[in-house]
Amino acid sequence: MENTNKGFNRRRFLESTALAGIGLLGASAMISGCKKTKNAKELGLPPILKAAPKGKKLRAALIGCGNRGTGAALNFISAGPDLHIVALADVFQDRIDATRERFSKLKMEIPAENCFSGFEGYKQVMALADVDVVILATPPQFRPDQFKEAVLKNKHVFMEKPMAVDPVGIRSIIGSGKKAQAVGLNVVTGTQRRHQQDYIETYQQVANGAIGTPVSARAFWNQNHVWFRTREEGWDDMTYMVRNWNNFCWLCGDHILDTHVHNIDVINWFLGKQPESAVGYGGRARRLTGDQYDFFSIDFDYGGGVFSHSMCRQIDNCANATGEFIMGTEGYTNCANTIWNLDGSVKWKFEYPKDENGNETNHILIPAYVQEHMHLVHAIRTGEYVNQAEETALSTLTAIMARTAAYTGKKVTWEEIYKSDMDLGPQVIEFGPVDMQFEVPIPGTAHKA
Repeated sequence: MENTNKGFNRRRFLESTALAGIGLLGASAMISGCKKTKNAKELGLPPILKAAPKGKKLRAALIGCGNRGTGAALNFISAGPDLHIVALADVFQDRIDATRERFSKLKMEIPAENCFSGFEGYKQVMALADVDVVILATPPQFRPDQFKEAVLKNKHVFMEKPMAVDPVGIRSIIGSGKKAQAVGLNVVTGTQRRHQQDYIETYQQVANGAIGTPVSARAFWNQNHVWFRTREEGWDDMTYMVRNWNNFCWLCGDHILDTHVHNIDVINWFLGKQPESAVGYGGRARRLTGDQYDFFSIDFDYGGGVFSHSMCRQIDNCANATGEFIMGTEGYTNCANTIWNLDGSVKWKFEYPKDENGNETNHILIPAYVQEHMHLVHAIRTGEYVNQAEETALSTLTAIMARTAAYTGKKVTWEEIYKSDMDLGPQVIEFGPVDMQFEVPIPGTAHKA
C-alpha cells in the first residue's frame, strides 16, 4: 500500500461525494444518483487474501530472534506456499539457537553457516545471495541502519513497528523507503490494523462519508506492565540494556512508540494526515527497570479545530482497554467494526463470519499478523507494488512528537520534530561499559524555595 495521504484532500473528497444525510451504501452503490463510492483499490487498501498466491520460491532471513521476531517468521511461512526461512541474525547466539530449534521441530532446518550473531550479524545475512526477503524485528533503535542495508542489498522487506526511536532515524527510514521504491523493492510494516479486514472495511465506509466530516478523536492503549529483565551476574552495560531493551528509551522509544503507535497510526490513517502539534504529560510510578514512563496523556492538534486525545498506560490492576474512536458530523465509529448515528443507533456493522453454530466470531478471520505477510508475498509475486515505509515512519514520528511533549512539558510542533537533530543512544554500540546517564525525564523546572 503506497502512501494514501499524497494528494488526498479529505475535506474536498467528502464534499465532492455529497454523503451528508444519505447513510451508508455498498462499494458499488450509486450516490446522489450518479456518483459511486470509492472501492478498496481506489482507496489504496490492501487485498484481503485467503493465502498468498503461488509463485517463485521465496527465501527469507529473520533479523532479531526474540519472541516477536520468531512469531513474524512463523507468520511468514504460513502466509502461502513455498515460503522458507533460510537464515538468522541476532545480537545473541542463544536467541539464534532457540529459533533454529523451534524451526527444526517444524522440519525446517536452518543451516548453521547461515546464522550470524553480534551487532554486525545483519550485514552478513543480507550479503547472502539466496535471500529474497528480510524480516526486521530487532529493537527499533537498529531499524534505520538495517533497513538501509536491506535496500542496498536489494532485499524485499517486512519490518516491525516502530520504525525508529528518534527523528534522525525516521528521516533515514523515509530516505531508504524512497530508494526502495526507485528500485521496485516491496516494503510492508507491522501496523497490523491496516491489514485487518474489519478495520479495512470500516475505513472504507468512513472514507466514503459514513460519519460525515471528522471533528474529534481519541485513542488508547492501557494495559498491565510488560516484561522486564533484571541484571544478571556477568552482564556488561550493553548486554543488560539490549537484553532489557523494552525498558530503555534509546532502544525502544518508550511504550508510546512500542505499543500505542498502533492506535496513533489508526487515527492518522482515518483522518488522512498527521497532527500539527502535541501537548501532553506522563510519569513513572511503578516501573522497576529502565528509564521510561508508566503512562502518557497527549492532546494532538490536527488543525481546523480537530483534536485527538491519546493515552497509554502500563500499570497493573487499573482500568485497561485498547482502541480508537472518531466522531464526525454525521456519526461516529470505533474504527474496528461499527459505525453509529449521532443518536447512538447502529448505522453499519462489520459482519464477521459465522461458526458452525451460526455465531459470529472474529477467530475465523485470517489474523492480521499473517495478512501482513500475505500482502508482501502477493506484491512480490504479482507485481502489485507496496511500500508502507513512509506512512509508518510518519505515524512513528507522531508518537515521538507526543513523547517529546510529555518528557519536556512543552508544546511540540510537527515542523520542529521533523527537523529535530534528536539522536538517541550511544555513539558507538558495542559490548562493554556504556558511558551514559539514563535518568527518567522530569518536565518543567523545580519550585524555588
